[in-house]
Amino acid sequence: MATTTEKFEPSATTTAADPHSPVFEARNADEAAQSLTGKPWMYRARRFGPIRIPAYASPPFQLGLVAFVCFLCPGMFNALAGLGGGGQIDATTANNSNVALYSTFSVIGFFAGTFANRMGIKLTLSFGGLGYVIYIASFLSYNHNQNAGFPIFAGALLGVCAGLLWCAQGAIMMSYPPEASKGRYISWFWMIFNLGAVLGSLISLGQNIHSSAGNVNDGTYIGFIVLTFCGAALAWALVDARHVQRADGSHVVLMKHPTWQSELIGLYQTLIHDTWVVFLFPMFFASNWFYTYQFNDVNLARFNVRTRALNGTLYWTSQIIGAYIFGYALDLSRFRRSTRAKAAWGVLFVITMAIWGGGYAWQKQYTRAETSADDYVKMDWTTSGYVGPMFLYMFYGFYDAAWQTCVYWFMGALTNNGRKLANFAGFYKGIQSAGAAIIFRIDALKKPFMNEFASCWALLAGSLLIALPLILMKVRDTVPLEEDIKFSDETIEEVMPTLAHEEKVH
Repeated sequence: MATTTEKFEPSATTTAADPHSPVFEARNADEAAQSLTGKPWMYRARRFGPIRIPAYASPPFQLGLVAFVCFLCPGMFNALAGLGGGGQIDATTANNSNVALYSTFSVIGFFAGTFANRMGIKLTLSFGGLGYVIYIASFLSYNHNQNAGFPIFAGALLGVCAGLLWCAQGAIMMSYPPEASKGRYISWFWMIFNLGAVLGSLISLGQNIHSSAGNVNDGTYIGFIVLTFCGAALAWALVDARHVQRADGSHVVLMKHPTWQSELIGLYQTLIHDTWVVFLFPMFFASNWFYTYQFNDVNLARFNVRTRALNGTLYWTSQIIGAYIFGYALDLSRFRRSTRAKAAWGVLFVITMAIWGGGYAWQKQYTRAETSADDYVKMDWTTSGYVGPMFLYMFYGFYDAAWQTCVYWFMGALTNNGRKLANFAGFYKGIQSAGAAIIFRIDALKKPFMNEFASCWALLAGSLLIALPLILMKVRDTVPLEEDIKFSDETIEEVMPTLAHEEKVH
């Protein structure tokens, strides 16, 4: 197979003899970075005919691995959650399990940046993935013995595991790519991740396509257990963050020698030095609040099991479309990044009013008392009038992807420091989970559907207004490397572009 070499050459106007020239500095950077690089094979891209595979230790390849971990672990969880009630007829046990899940998630998640920075991404992600295996196994057990204690315990354990997994994932997704590509990297991750939920929904649809029952069968749970275990194992294929190298030879800014003390202090420093991030906290809080309403009060309340599986497939497919559109739009280089941030905020506000306005028209048609009646007949995809709510549910999925993509991009626009972004991701998932725990408890208390719908719409619109000052004043067109390096024990020479970096393609 042919081998080609691509080199990034320094300017011809500089000379290696000049100690202040970019060439001389690049050579110093190469020497300083030797301790940060891994084995040579990690940095060779390969080509199979027209297909080019990025280097193993490159940001695209590593992000792809993380995306497939989430494809197999949270993706299957989302597919199960999308059925409503964990695939059961009644959502009470699943709601109580999710209250436990998001309660522990909110605490661990907020501090998860400290754990991820100290433990490393491989251990953090793999341990996080195992929680999904146990959680899904608990519902398989519940199918046979109706022991609600196991799903509640599994939910609490998953809260710990998921807090770690999502923190590591967020740090990788926001800190590995160069500034100009963060939107695309977020969209790539979100598309691959949601393919997992699409696959899970298709598995459920195939298992239950001829069923009009309310709960899914054992085969669905077993399939999900196998896939989530594979995801936890796949995390060990990642390289350490210090070995990741971008196309220009630059490295991720992080701590070379993290300790528990340094990372706890770093968490405090993040809150003190980046206080403006609190303006995003309401958006964090709202970002999973609406799941409970959509999955339990729309999908579970109105549709039978096979139609719920179809709705889930369409919901997660719409997320892929939303992530693609918003991720690539956020990286449009013809506009300044500060301009793109303002435009993203405006579009989010408009679709919040449009999509949730349509949701209000739908929610006026039914109540919890009506759908809880013993003689209530749930809607099938063959029922007249199904097309309208089907498209509404698809738009809900599109909206979720737009929201999550923008929130991650806003955080990534504030800094490129991997250590700081791990803390941002922890704040995001911790606060997000606190909201989820509250709304799952509200739903478990059987509050009116319209009340829950109104809370979703109000939180989304209100949090956008609170975030506006940060969007207007703190999103800059670029963040200087000198500023990023202040929050680590690395030097500029160790992480800067090497200029003479070469990439081999085999």
